Amino acid sequence: MNGTRLILALATTAALLSAAPAAQAGAGPRTLHAAPDGSGSTCSPGRPCSLDGARDAARAVHGRDVRVELADGTYALSEPLRLGEADSGRDGHTVTWTAAPGAEPVLSGGRALTGWTENADGTWTTRAPDGITPRQLFMGGVRAVRARGDSCPASVCDATATGMTGALATGIADWARPTDAEAVIRVRWRNYHCRIASVTGDLMTFAQPCWTNSASGTGRTGPAWDTTTVDSARYTKVSFFENARELLDQPGEFVWDAAARTVTYLPRAGEDMRRAEAVTPVTENLLTLDGVHDVRITGLGFAHAAYRRPSTDEGYAGTQAGLTLTGATGPVDHAGRHYTKPAAALTVRGGRHVVVERADFARLGGAGVIFEHGTQDSVLTRSRFTDLSSGAAYIGDTEPLPAAELAGARNTVSYNTVRRAGVEYTDAVGIWAGYEAETVIDHNTLDDLPYSGISVGWGWNQPEARHSVLRDNRVTNNRITDVMRVAHDQHDGGAIYTQGAQPGTVISGNYVNRSAYGNTERDGNGIYLDEQSSHITVTRNVLTRVGYKWVSNWADYGIDNHATGNWTDTAAPSLTGTGSTMTGNHTGLDRLPAEALRVAASAGAAGRGPVEQLRPDLARAGTATQSSTDGAATAAHATDGDTTSDTRTLAEPGAWWQVDLGAVHRVGQVEIWNNSSMTTADFDVRLATTADFSDATTVHVTGRALRPTLLDTDREARFVRITLSGTGRVALAHVLVHP
Repeated sequence: MNGTRLILALATTAALLSAAPAAQAGAGPRTLHAAPDGSGSTCSPGRPCSLDGARDAARAVHGRDVRVELADGTYALSEPLRLGEADSGRDGHTVTWTAAPGAEPVLSGGRALTGWTENADGTWTTRAPDGITPRQLFMGGVRAVRARGDSCPASVCDATATGMTGALATGIADWARPTDAEAVIRVRWRNYHCRIASVTGDLMTFAQPCWTNSASGTGRTGPAWDTTTVDSARYTKVSFFENARELLDQPGEFVWDAAARTVTYLPRAGEDMRRAEAVTPVTENLLTLDGVHDVRITGLGFAHAAYRRPSTDEGYAGTQAGLTLTGATGPVDHAGRHYTKPAAALTVRGGRHVVVERADFARLGGAGVIFEHGTQDSVLTRSRFTDLSSGAAYIGDTEPLPAAELAGARNTVSYNTVRRAGVEYTDAVGIWAGYEAETVIDHNTLDDLPYSGISVGWGWNQPEARHSVLRDNRVTNNRITDVMRVAHDQHDGGAIYTQGAQPGTVISGNYVNRSAYGNTERDGNGIYLDEQSSHITVTRNVLTRVGYKWVSNWADYGIDNHATGNWTDTAAPSLTGTGSTMTGNHTGLDRLPAEALRVAASAGAAGRGPVEQLRPDLARAGTATQSSTDGAATAAHATDGDTTSDTRTLAEPGAWWQVDLGAVHRVGQVEIWNNSSMTTADFDVRLATTADFSDATTVHVTGRALRPTLLDTDREARFVRITLSGTGRVALAHVLVHP
């Protein structure tokens, strides 16, 4: 999609958003009213209908626009509000479901838990109604945490295709109800949640098909994906076990006892359980639109929608981006064509000209919005997504060559704000688009996410996915900050991630800051053109504080990609893809120029936002030396403005690297980036005004340096030296000394 097509796409969005007034020129809209306690069929302000009643009344209106106004309050739903083709706009008219003036209606799938009684240990317990399996709990609107323990290394919790050891060492063998507990495992970009099925001595088995789908050999994922299963060499630990009474030891935690059907909670400071509002998500989908056209959803809230599958024996066998492998059997497939999306609060299937605007999605057990099964020419805009267990928006599907009526096309996701998505399923992404054509993802703000921010495309390099409908998509002017959060231990992603050949696709005007920043390994990208990503232009983006490459195109079969005119504080290896180029980029910066600041500030949903300026680096004008040099890994690689090139000494006692700043400066902070192998560990950082370090201040760092490790200093120095405490190597990607 070129610039002209972007203008046309945004013009189409504007037309959709303003279509109703144009259609009303001949006759005013028929306004119907709904309320949480509504009933009957009058649908007047004084006698409002229920949601279903208002829907049925709207079907009887012809020849004019229809406006369904929802009064203030919470609409407790035991099943979704379902809109079908009969609920569409007719003959150029539009059906709008909207908040009444000044109202904040919320569609809720939650159920209140009441009748709490205090236990001797300070916890509180209540019985859950029949048919409810509480997986999430919100106390006063704040998410509680399923009681969890510490991680268990693979040397203890050794996972195989049939189960896992470690029941004795972890104490699980002595738990009262181990079969209520789940193992939560993260391997690279994948996340698994499987319930314990049995404990025999030291051996645990897990619910099926969850464990089989999480292990190698299914034939239902790509062959290389067997290297990221629970029984693979890349498995290093159970991140934690959760949902056992024995783990309930922190305020804000809860546990579900399936046999007693009770929830037990340890209150946070200041919580009064006699007055607390405790809500658990129960209803899975709140609003579904099947085959509708010319419908607008505006100003509605969506809360406490459930995602029930992970609490069944299916569990959560994560594949990528919040999609999972489900079912005990399925077709052999290596391209992800049969992966399953999470449940969402709002789902549009086969929609045409559907607009979702100014909606508020919060406190969800699954995802926010899904556009699927050939939804086209539809818009998700100016909405907020906060505190979601899974991703915010899933646009499109996983079939590379669908029938024309099932192809996703010309959809727009714009001016939305996504914060704290993927809270529970940490492999989820903020905004996902599958096999889409001419889809625009523009001016969104994404912040505080465990894995990738925006993901477009699917299929890797599998034969069945090499030809698809992917083309002419645009990822433009988005603000993506604090993603690939290291604490969540998800790897091999990026702030913006792509898959598949998609001619005409453009990634432009985005501001990325802190993707995989502070990483425990060299990993995490700014813009990641993964696998077969091809024919993509990356231009005029601002990317700072990225854990590894600001742009990555590592596969030679990811062809004809072009990065030009971007601004970044590091460099990157050349794009490996055949015919790919990097030209005119502004790399290794320690200050963003005015034009970059302008681009970054204008990115995101607010139209203008703050930019974290780079800090001047005194080291790059200095002279770097080291105790010895291994091959070509010279000391100067740590001051070359590039976090992808490394220094390396020989293995020796007291190995060191240092920089002479050339003059005494007031040093505020030293920023240390470990090398690709994360070699440097247990070292001293010494700052001195003289070469003999007679007046040195020393700060000791225990364990491995991160990417980066930040040390606040606030002292005058000319010389900065990093010295190994024992015998070994000092190897560094970058050292910055900030005034």
